[in-house]
Amino acid sequence: MFKVMIVEDESIIAQTISDSLTQWQLEPIMVTDFEKVLDIFLEKKPDLVLMDINLPAFDGYYWNQEIRKTSQVPIIFISSRNSNMDQIMAMNMGADDFVEKPFSTDLLLAKIKALLRRAYNYSENPSEIIEHNGLILNLSNGSANVNDQEIDLSKNEFKLLQRLLKDKGSIVTRNQLLSFMWEDSRFVDDNTLTVNINRLRKKIEEAGIKDYIVTKVGQGYLIP
Repeated sequence: MFKVMIVEDESIIAQTISDSLTQWQLEPIMVTDFEKVLDIFLEKKPDLVLMDINLPAFDGYYWNQEIRKTSQVPIIFISSRNSNMDQIMAMNMGADDFVEKPFSTDLLLAKIKALLRRAYNYSENPSEIIEHNGLILNLSNGSANVNDQEIDLSKNEFKLLQRLLKDKGSIVTRNQLLSFMWEDSRFVDDNTLTVNINRLRKKIEEAGIKDYIVTKVGQGYLIP
């Protein structure tokens, strides 16, 4: 699930944006401590930032510069300032777009989705998202999340989870998994599958879900 960080001190506007993002299966991150914008950015690692210009403590231009020192994440300014100079400053400082207040939520979402498509190959197709028993798998960007926490999966672990979720509720045999994971499983040590399964299971458990993958002795594996 793509994460969008909302740096907006007008709580009604921030909540409205947050609600709209949730409806489109985007994860909103609402900033409430405007002296720690960069710290929150580095901690949450959003995929896109919505940045107001007029903020307490430091303005949006300042935080834009701070973020640009470490990241090229897409940034959209949202502001009641509507002069050409403000828009020129925003773009010259590395912003990707500028939306004037008051704005249409539909227009803002369209701009967000357009930037996500360009930056991350974002897809609005719901089939790109698999959600089951508290875990969300995003096929378009290769991420897995549990309780707003991204699980750091290797390529093989991601493929295993994708295959098991595809047939959730049914047993997937070891041979089926070996054939899916490796083009020619004859040259793959059977223990390699076990190691990958155990690592995947441990990472999901550390994120807060126990017994997500069940071993069926002599048969295979199952996500109930």
